[in-house]
Amino acid sequence: MLKMWVRRWGLAIVIMAVIFLFSSRPSAALPDFGSWDYFVKKGGHALGYALLALAYWRGTDQEHGKRPLAWGLAICYAITDEIHQIFVPGRHPSLFDVLFFDNLGAMLGLVLWEYIARKGQQTHRLSPK
Repeated sequence: MLKMWVRRWGLAIVIMAVIFLFSSRPSAALPDFGSWDYFVKKGGHALGYALLALAYWRGTDQEHGKRPLAWGLAICYAITDEIHQIFVPGRHPSLFDVLFFDNLGAMLGLVLWEYIARKGQQTHRLSPK
């Protein structure tokens, strides 16, 4: 029972821990990517929450009707992460990060995964036997 739970939800816990560790770094300790800094960091938000939403969906056995739940859980975690940043020196919470970058990442991750899965099924059906 525990092994099955860890197999389903373990990846989500690992991704949550990675997001927490990145957002725990004080602003002075963050790397500067020069003119690409904004895009790299916001892209990191989107990628992190795309992966988290997919990990949550995996936790629900990838049931088709559970994608909104996976998306909602990712957004809830994004909100808690922004609240956590209140306590990190030089960092501040951003509702815009949640509503735009984290939200967009979670949605795109789920939509792209569905698209890739459908393409894979079509290719499998069309391949000669």
